[in-house]
Amino acid sequence: MNDFPADRPLRIGTRGSPMALAQVEHVSGLLRTLAPDLDIRPVPVTTEADMWQGDLAKLGGKGLFTKRIDEMLQRGEVDMAVHCVKDVPGDVPLPEGLIFAAYLPREDVSDVLLFPEGSERRTLADLPAGATVGTSAVRRTAQINRVRPDLNVVRIRGLVGTRVEKLDGRREGPALDALVLALAGLERLGLTARARQVFTPREILPAVGAGVLGLQCRADDGPVAGLLARLNHERTTREVTAERVMLHGLRGHCNSPIAGYCVTEPDGQLSLRGTVFNRDGSRFVHAHHWGEDRNDPATLGTRVAAELLRQGARDIISGIPH
Repeated sequence: MNDFPADRPLRIGTRGSPMALAQVEHVSGLLRTLAPDLDIRPVPVTTEADMWQGDLAKLGGKGLFTKRIDEMLQRGEVDMAVHCVKDVPGDVPLPEGLIFAAYLPREDVSDVLLFPEGSERRTLADLPAGATVGTSAVRRTAQINRVRPDLNVVRIRGLVGTRVEKLDGRREGPALDALVLALAGLERLGLTARARQVFTPREILPAVGAGVLGLQCRADDGPVAGLLARLNHERTTREVTAERVMLHGLRGHCNSPIAGYCVTEPDGQLSLRGTVFNRDGSRFVHAHHWGEDRNDPATLGTRVAAELLRQGARDIISGIPH
């Protein structure tokens, strides 16, 4: 790879939300450890998904969070993008000419439960039957319904800060008794003090790519790709590869409650769990395999997807409207 020219600005395409801008600031700090004089220029945009408060499936899915930025990158209007990997569609190839040059070390993948300000409740078990729990993810909805089918789980979208304000009754929205969010997002916004119950991955299996930031650029832009590659975290790359190969093999749409989480065991073995749920969590299939002799992430992802499909994942996915 070619060295990045000292006189070339690095334009980063990003959503304009506080979360996205915090992520760009984090990445910018890492890049400046490599090149202190780097001229970094964030280019904030508002995506179609940011402007739509309804069901994302009706608009085309959560890939719309990344689509406009990807197009800007393809046209050469920006040089790189910072994406939450969980928002990058896994059922289709990456946009033509684009690659992930680096994955940053994975952050905490836990989902957490929040309660309104002043509430003394601490856990899901503290909620009475019929209580209303807000979440933006069908994956979370299905898993909460599995253990508490007596709760009313409702979709709530918008910026993380906005959702917390709705929970506290400081912004118009449905009356909520609790809210489920990603711990990593709360950490980026300095809101971790609001977290009450922290769910383990065995309680709520994470989304594919949870807690991972991916640095995307054009495949033919050697200087940018070379610079970003210096930030790549190899273990995270292997784990994310296994998860995304599994997701691609399942061909799930944005309304499919699919969870997948790969970890590297102390002995170096990759361990991948995958689950496909129906919408209310009453039916699911689950598979768990290890990398074994070859310990190849793509082979592992393919194997877990095949096992889920053998158990009936395709029927579950096909039965969910989208």
